[in-house]
Amino acid sequence: MNKNIDKKRYKKALDFAYKIHFKQSRKGTGIPYFTHLVSVSNNIIEDGGTTDEAIGGLLHDAVEDQGGLKTLIKIRNLFGNKVAKIVNECSDTLQGDHKLYNYIIVPKPPWLTRKKKYISDIKKKGQSSMFVSLCDKLHNGTCIVNDHKRVGKKIWKRFTATPKQVAWYYEGLYKEFSKHLKGHKVLKGNYLAVVKEIKRASSR
Repeated sequence: MNKNIDKKRYKKALDFAYKIHFKQSRKGTGIPYFTHLVSVSNNIIEDGGTTDEAIGGLLHDAVEDQGGLKTLIKIRNLFGNKVAKIVNECSDTLQGDHKLYNYIIVPKPPWLTRKKKYISDIKKKGQSSMFVSLCDKLHNGTCIVNDHKRVGKKIWKRFTATPKQVAWYYEGLYKEFSKHLKGHKVLKGNYLAVVKEIKRASSR
């Protein structure tokens, strides 16, 4: 573990994430959702992330999947404004700032509308939020590639989008990360390799 990580704060976030995502599984599988959060956070820590970023990785889906505004308030109270900002900016169905001014919860739009907005909003995010988002998409993309090798075309049944749309989304994010996220050369390179694999898989 990154020796600069505050292990007590991190363990508190680990327990919080485990508890609120306990009943959730990864899309189309029986794999506990919690494992994805740990993988994202692990990517962050291994690439030199701060404690707040590592905790943001653990909690990046908490508000969107598990309780909305109430959960965001709880995260801000337990882990501070920096973590709340990351979690807020990593959501694609929430509008407002992490300090909860002018905050609204938006009904989940169709997949394509949501993803177009997420791509266009990347440049508005803070560097920590972009970093967490990259680590999230890297793990999701890696799972798509690996599961395509395991089950073939059946994997696309997990998505409301077409294979080409999924590939478009991951490639669109890469372009934005390349333009707007500073540093993280190794992760960006790994992500580009995953994007190329997804594009190949979507064409088969």
